[in-house]
Amino acid sequence: MIPQSLSSFACASMASYLISTPFRFFPSLLLLHLSSIFGRIVHAQILRFGLQIDPFVQTSLITMYSSCGKLGSARQVFDEIPHPDLASWNSIINANFQVGLVGVARNLFDVMPERNVISWSCVINAYVRCGKCKEALALFREMQTFEANYVRPNEFILSGILAACGRLGTLEHGKRAHAYIDKCGMAVDAVLGAALIEMYAKCGNIEKARWVFGNLSPNKDVMAWSAMISGLAMHRLGEESLALFSKMINQGVRPNAVTFLAVFCACVHGGLLRKVNDYFRRMSEEAWNVVISMPMEPDVLVWGALLSGSRMQGDIDICELALMKLIELEPAKSGVYVLLSNVYAKKGMWEDVRHVRDVMKAKGIKKVPACSSIKVGGVFHEFFVGDDSHPETRRIHMMLEDILERLKVEGYVGNTKEVLLDLDEEGKELALSLHSEKLAVAYGFLKTSPGTPIRIVKNLRICRDCHVAMKMISKVFDREIIVRGCYRFHHFAHGLCSSRDYW
Repeated sequence: MIPQSLSSFACASMASYLISTPFRFFPSLLLLHLSSIFGRIVHAQILRFGLQIDPFVQTSLITMYSSCGKLGSARQVFDEIPHPDLASWNSIINANFQVGLVGVARNLFDVMPERNVISWSCVINAYVRCGKCKEALALFREMQTFEANYVRPNEFILSGILAACGRLGTLEHGKRAHAYIDKCGMAVDAVLGAALIEMYAKCGNIEKARWVFGNLSPNKDVMAWSAMISGLAMHRLGEESLALFSKMINQGVRPNAVTFLAVFCACVHGGLLRKVNDYFRRMSEEAWNVVISMPMEPDVLVWGALLSGSRMQGDIDICELALMKLIELEPAKSGVYVLLSNVYAKKGMWEDVRHVRDVMKAKGIKKVPACSSIKVGGVFHEFFVGDDSHPETRRIHMMLEDILERLKVEGYVGNTKEVLLDLDEEGKELALSLHSEKLAVAYGFLKTSPGTPIRIVKNLRICRDCHVAMKMISKVFDREIIVRGCYRFHHFAHGLCSSRDYW
C-alpha cells in the first residue's frame, strides 16, 4: 500500500505539472491507448481548460478517438478545427483507412492544402494493406512528380511500394523501385533490405533475393534472415531454408514469430516433415502438436500452413479443425468458408456445404472469384473462371481447345473431383476446362512466340487438375510456365514442377 503522505505528494506533483504544462500533459495522456469512456473524460477536461485550440491537442484527440474505434467522434473533432494543420489532416486520413473507408480517406488526401512525406506514406502503405496495390503504384508515380517541391519518398514508402510489387508479381516495377533506391543513394537498411528480399522472392527471382541478402551488412537482423528463409520456403527450397535457419541460430540471431512461421512453412510446403526430425517429426498429429506448443499464439499463416499439409495428407479432421480456427481469426474472409465448403463437398456432405453457404449469405460474405493475370506487351490481362469478357475470347477458347486436345492425345484426363459443384460429368469437365489459369496460358500461347516462358499470377491456390495440365503443357509444347499462387511458386518445365507435386 502506498503511504498516504506519498500519495498526497504524488497528487500534488501531478496537479502542479498539469497547471504548469497543460499543453503537454493532456496530449501525453491521450496517447496512452485509453478507453473511449476515459478518453471522453480527458476530452472534457481539455475543454474545461480551453486547450482545444492547440494543434497538438487536436491531433491527439483525433488519434485517441480513432484508436478507440470512434471514427465519428474523430471526424467531429477534425471538422471543428477552423484551420487543421498537416498533422491533423494526416491523422484523420489514417483514421479512415484504419476502418476501411478507403474512398473517404483518398478524398481527404486529394483536398489537403499541402502534403508532406508522412501524408504520402500514410496513403501508399494503407493502399498496400488494403490490397489495392495497383493504386499504390499509381500514387507513387504521382508522388514522384512532386519531388521538385521537396517531397521525396523515404524508406517506409519504398518498402510499401516493394511490398505492392511483390503482391502483384510485377518484377519490372520492383526493379525500378530498387533502381530508384540506388539512384537516391538510400542506405539499404533492415527495413529496405527485408522488403527487397521479399519482393524479389515473390516476383520469382530467388537468385536476386539471395544477392540482396548476401550484400547486406554482416550483422543482419532478424527481419532480413526471416525474409530470406521465407523466400526460400516459398520457392520449395525447404532444405536450404532450414539450413539458413540453422546458420542464423549459430550466429546468435534470436528468431521471432515470423522466423518460426517461415520454418514451419518450409517444412509443410516442402514435404520435409518426415525428414526434419529436429523441427517437426510427423505430419498430421506431430504438426498439430507443434502448432499448439509454438512459442507464440498461432496466427492465420500458421493455421494455413497446417491446413495445406493436412490437405496433402488427406487428413480431413485436421483440415476441418484448422479451418474452424481460421474462421475464428478471420470471420469475414470468404476463402476460409469456401475451403471448408470444399472439404465437406469432397466428403459428399452436401447438407453441410449448403449450411456453410447459407452462413456466408447471412453474413454478407461473397466468394472471391479465382483470377489469373498475365502480362503481355506491358499490359496486364486478367481472366476469371469461364471468362468471356476479353475482346479475343473466341480465339482464346479455340487455342485452349487445341491445347487440351493435344494433351488428351498424350493421356490427359480431367480430374472432375476438383469441381466441387453438384453437376453431371459433362458439366464438370466443361467447368474444369475453363479455369482462369488455363485461359491465361492459352492467351500466352496466342501472344508470345514458341519457347517464350509464360508467367502467371493467380490470387488463389492452383488446383490439382490445372497443376497436372501445366506439367503436361510444359513437356508437350516445350514451354516453361511459372505460376505464382497466393503463397507459393510453381515452376513447370519438361513435365516437372518445382513443388515436387507437394503444395
